[in-house]
Amino acid sequence: MTKRAFLLCITLCSFGFGWAQELACTVTINSTQIATSDRGIFRDMKTAIEQFMNSRKWTPDAYKVYEKINCNMLITITKMPSVGNFTASVQIQAARPVYGTNYSSLIFNFADRDWEFEYIESLPLEFNDNTYTTNLTSMLALYAYLIVGVDADTFSELGGTAYFQKALAVVNNAQQSNRAGWQALGGNNRSRYWIVENYNNAQSVDVRKALYSYHRLALDNFEKDPDKSREIILKSLRDVKKMRDINPASILVISFFDAKGKELSNIFSSGNIQVRREVYDIVTAIDPSNTRAGYSKMIEN
Repeated sequence: MTKRAFLLCITLCSFGFGWAQELACTVTINSTQIATSDRGIFRDMKTAIEQFMNSRKWTPDAYKVYEKINCNMLITITKMPSVGNFTASVQIQAARPVYGTNYSSLIFNFADRDWEFEYIESLPLEFNDNTYTTNLTSMLALYAYLIVGVDADTFSELGGTAYFQKALAVVNNAQQSNRAGWQALGGNNRSRYWIVENYNNAQSVDVRKALYSYHRLALDNFEKDPDKSREIILKSLRDVKKMRDINPASILVISFFDAKGKELSNIFSSGNIQVRREVYDIVTAIDPSNTRAGYSKMIEN
């Protein structure tokens, strides 16, 4: 039994023990910008993508039903230049449960604005780890591996390495496509190429280790010892800052705060004021434009 399985079994074992795939992915298709009388293709697209994400095996491990990783994809179709061809922007999110609570913590939150793909109603979605098949299934597989990898990193230090390497293989295979989002060049450091590169880059080890200490050592023990948990999270933030100091444009750091901003504001709205002030100084220096996070509440009382 994996560390994730053991922890989740303690928390969620009342939900049953049937075998399942890794992901519980909910897909939403927003097609309001597309003028077409055939809306059925978007319903079919939603069903096909959910089946692809949720029915495939993304790891060699045997997951129980209670271990499934909750995630969602909001696919906003922006153009349909011809029948079966689509341009879209996509928001991908994933969360993991916090031990001993009913709370789920957002662990991955990424916007990909470079989706170009073909989709024909009722045709099966094919994917092969060893070669590029289609742009749609390559993009879906990449995010499946990233989600599984980030989740594993939160339960075991650097536990997601094998899955980030799988995502990197998808990127390498897709180079031949010459489609947007797969290349290092082009001026967009928030592309899927760069999020995968960052997770595989040795300079990112501190951020990945911070994911483990933040979730497994702090959040999973927060109910028992909130003050110690806040100190652990503060150390995690110092480690994230190291990465930001090395690479101010790191998409991994940006993605971290896109997932954690509001949660950090809530965690540090109480507790030791010195700890809260240091956290406030770090997050406002690294993530100054994130007004939705409400960082000011950290130092209001």
